Amino acid sequence: MHKINILFDSLEGAYAPNTIRSYRSDYMHYFNWCQKYQHRPLNIHEDKFADYILQMGESLTVATIQRRVASLSNIFNLTKSANPTKEPVVILTIKKLRRKFGKPQKQATPLTYDILIKLKNVCSDDIVGHRNELLLQLGYETMRRRSEICQFKFEDLQHLGNHKHALLLRHSKTDQYNQGKIIPISDELSELILSWSLAIDQDSGYILRSFKRNLSTNLSLTPASINHILKSLQKQAGLNQIGELSGHSFRVGAALDLLDNNIPLEKIMLRGGWKSETSAMRYLQSWNDSNWLIIN
Repeated sequence: MHKINILFDSLEGAYAPNTIRSYRSDYMHYFNWCQKYQHRPLNIHEDKFADYILQMGESLTVATIQRRVASLSNIFNLTKSANPTKEPVVILTIKKLRRKFGKPQKQATPLTYDILIKLKNVCSDDIVGHRNELLLQLGYETMRRRSEICQFKFEDLQHLGNHKHALLLRHSKTDQYNQGKIIPISDELSELILSWSLAIDQDSGYILRSFKRNLSTNLSLTPASINHILKSLQKQAGLNQIGELSGHSFRVGAALDLLDNNIPLEKIMLRGGWKSETSAMRYLQSWNDSNWLIIN
């Protein structure tokens, strides 16, 4: 374990904290299995590693198994150990599991513009409703992930002249080096942010906030809370028949709207922060040219 601990310490600053935590967790699962069967973790035969994969297949999803194998492959490479994940027996074992148990990844229900308007219409007139309306507009326009939506700060709002506005996304899943990304936003969203700032008497810190019992605000809204808010608004709007909305619904809904307006896939990928066509199309292919019905 000493060699592995040195490796993880050396990754600090080079990889995102969440990536390092994932590597640690995946390695410890593998290490404990090796201890149980008296295998050497960094010098294991490919047949034994295939056994590990098969044993994971008894209780874990194929997606989880593939993620763990990918993590371990990186660890083998970084420690200059023999990499069993590239051996034919391991590759074939994963393919067999995928054919036997693999299921299409569940896609988020699209939150298209029509749905956005219906959800905004049921937002209350109080400070909670103000926050919820801002959340809806912010999520739809920026097309960001839940964690990224929650990290926007008042200081990130930029006025570029000629009535153009933008938000600075300081960090994202695909921006591990914190280079940042400027995201254009509408006058409507800019005004919502400014009016929200006045409503809570704050002009710095996180834009989206949760509430205490006395309706004063906490420091920030948590990503998990976004799903709860969307579920509540969806129920109020009577839209339960479309499937359950979630934080990812903003991304797929806005992307579908752009596609419907004949925006090229390359521009949709740039707006949504997708780096590969495969990732972008995974969001779109389940709904494009399907029986997706916009509720009128």
